[in-house]
Amino acid sequence: MVVDESVRGRPAPALRPYVAWYSGYRQAGVAPARHRGLPSPYLTLIVTIDDPLVVEAHPDPNQPGAEYTTLVGGLHTVPALITHDGRQSGVQLALRPLGARALLGLPAGELGHLDVRGEDVLGPLAAELHERLRAASTWPARWAVLDAVFSKICRPDNTPPPEVTEAWRLLVGGAHTVAEAADVVGWSARRLSDRFGTELGVSPKAAAKIARFDRARRLLMTGDRTVADAAVACGYYDQAHLARDFRDLAGTPPSQWLAEERRFVQAPDDVTREDSRS
Repeated sequence: MVVDESVRGRPAPALRPYVAWYSGYRQAGVAPARHRGLPSPYLTLIVTIDDPLVVEAHPDPNQPGAEYTTLVGGLHTVPALITHDGRQSGVQLALRPLGARALLGLPAGELGHLDVRGEDVLGPLAAELHERLRAASTWPARWAVLDAVFSKICRPDNTPPPEVTEAWRLLVGGAHTVAEAADVVGWSARRLSDRFGTELGVSPKAAAKIARFDRARRLLMTGDRTVADAAVACGYYDQAHLARDFRDLAGTPPSQWLAEERRFVQAPDDVTREDSRS
């Protein structure tokens, strides 16, 4: 029997400043596949349900491939390569980088360009999450487990510097240059870059580039926008500019990425449900 499920869940209201969404996936009896885990303006937390997650190549080329029961990934500017042999299942959380301190107890900068085992960040809670999600029989029940666990550990008073928060908002919104964002928060561009690296793990310029790329690739996944349409909608100079960013951040042209990802359960996104706050 072929199983092919992909569902989206919304966190409890108190968690929404820190978690953008929950994604559940389950496949069995399908063809083996490879997936590009693309750069995005969110941290990734994955908790598997049955088989382990197999990362063939990490954003950091010095990090060897491995299998994970739980994984936490930071912001990155090159894709990870994930494979499965016809079976995979789990829950993926899109974590807002500015909420990493409150939810994970550390700045997102400590995870920049890295994938780490969940227990290295969450300690024994990673194993508890895995067991409780395995025991839950429905996706809503799994969302309830995540709400309960993360509501308990969340520390809303653990926040980044307000200047970083405001600069991130301006840059990922796409309407400000790095110099303009630095001027708004009263810092030099150099100081902003230093603090971004410490707090978020990427430069301000990279953050803006990742956010624009993420908007474009989500529009392309809807299937009703051409590459040229997406380029215009997301503020690229032209189609060639978007294609260059795809090669930089995805390692492949847009057409090839679309052909590959439409076969992978975690790829589809409903852009109408997106939320640009991070």
